[in-house]
Amino acid sequence: MSRRLQRSTWRLIALLVSMPTAVLIFGSIYQLGSTYLEEKPINFWSSLEWASETLTTTGYGAYAPWHHPVMTLFVILTQFVGMFFLVLVFPVYVLPYIEERFEMRLPHILPAMAGRVLFYRYGPTIDSLLEEFQRVGAAFVIFEEDMTLARSLRDRDYPVVFGTLDENPGVLAGVERAQAVVANAGDHANAICILIAREQGFSGPIYALANDPLYRPPMLKVGASAVFTPTHVLGAALAARASTRISPPAEGLHLLSAQVGLAEFRVRADSPLAGQRLGELRLREHHGVTVIGQWCGGHFTIATGPDTRIEPGAILVVVGAHIHLAQVELLAAPIRRTGPIVVAGYGTVGSKVVEMLRDAHELTIVIDQQLVPGVDIVGNILEHATLARASVRTASAVVLALSNDSEGVFATAVVRDYAPEVPLIVRVNRAPNIPRLYQAGADFALSVGQVAGQILAYHLLGEKTVAVEQRLKFIRVAAGALAGAHPWRTQVRERTGAAVVALERDQTVFVKFDDAFRVHPDDILFVCGTPDSLKQYLHEFQATPAENLHT
Repeated sequence: MSRRLQRSTWRLIALLVSMPTAVLIFGSIYQLGSTYLEEKPINFWSSLEWASETLTTTGYGAYAPWHHPVMTLFVILTQFVGMFFLVLVFPVYVLPYIEERFEMRLPHILPAMAGRVLFYRYGPTIDSLLEEFQRVGAAFVIFEEDMTLARSLRDRDYPVVFGTLDENPGVLAGVERAQAVVANAGDHANAICILIAREQGFSGPIYALANDPLYRPPMLKVGASAVFTPTHVLGAALAARASTRISPPAEGLHLLSAQVGLAEFRVRADSPLAGQRLGELRLREHHGVTVIGQWCGGHFTIATGPDTRIEPGAILVVVGAHIHLAQVELLAAPIRRTGPIVVAGYGTVGSKVVEMLRDAHELTIVIDQQLVPGVDIVGNILEHATLARASVRTASAVVLALSNDSEGVFATAVVRDYAPEVPLIVRVNRAPNIPRLYQAGADFALSVGQVAGQILAYHLLGEKTVAVEQRLKFIRVAAGALAGAHPWRTQVRERTGAAVVALERDQTVFVKFDDAFRVHPDDILFVCGTPDSLKQYLHEFQATPAENLHT
């Protein structure tokens, strides 16, 4: 019976019991005090009348016959107790009861589950995925055990069911017709969800999100189809973004000649490149370099032609001869990919970042406020003294793997002010905070929700709907339809999104072309772009990959 009554109902019952009890107790004490202390005996009903008038602050006019100090103190205490009841009766007892009577009640049973995905417990890990589900119109329902959170989800127009799975397993009745189940609670609770879903006859896929990889084998044994650890995947993604050894800036860099390289430049607000269009700058003609694209706000945008605008604060990706790239340093600040990688925060994500970096033989400096094995510097990342001890200004990258987004925003602003040119990669807990981190100065920010969303969207929606970043690639191709044309004046970028960055002829590599230069049929072209733009280039210019040719 106790489980059926709501909390406000119990509060109202407590009020109805406590008030007459208080009248009875104080009235009895008053009767005894009046008889033995004031020597003015009164009957029981008169004492109850006095207690009721006092507790309800009704008053008793000129009736104040108390002379003994103890009786006076007792009357004062009773008056304060009455005020206490008066203050609490409405906000604590009456209003919650009225609110629950009139508000929409949360459902306690699953709806028809055919074609729906059941998410067991809500959290930041699945936030991005739920938004994607709503965007594409995919059906789902959330089973939540926290009533406050369940109401919040309902207010956001999420279909939600409230219940307690371990106390009432039957609440999952009907789950056997679901499309899939995603377990997103703690590791132990996930195991219970998996077992109950299988007991209910569900034979479809169950995807579990584990906090500790040690629980992966047990979850698979009790019925999970796949178990993922998003925090570890997030750590690996952050490490890959910080280290060119783990993830080179572009695939196929080895195909380029030794004279040709790829470099990154930060465009300061006062740079002559900031706010300019490529057609106005004519970097190819003046310096012999090709701007492939730019990182801005964590997104990489391919340069599609002369109208491409260089954004202040962006990181330009440029290809050209090393001597020509050195000339660009006069226009924008080069990003040095040498020196140690500084990692701030040595929790679950931070330790995974460090593990990945050290496996790639990167030199790391770890900062944390707690002295634990693996930490190099104990200190606060917000203090310049700590940043100086970690040699942040000479680092090849800084990774902020902090567990609190508010602290992450402050740390991002401090590090960006202290070391303006160093690449800054930030771990985010909640995806809605990503814009704030970019505003504070982050170059790349990634949340656990994005990582989990990318993994689960592939399994649940059949496509990679939550992309983390675009990848660049270099290929060597035959001249194809460019034979007889100028390599930079055939609107390659406008038509495909890819760019011709160099040309090989008789073992000589050209990166700068005068007006009279023409492509020969036996020339080899170096083309850079995303996989989709390169595919479009091969189709548009009838080019054939030349991987089998000797570089």
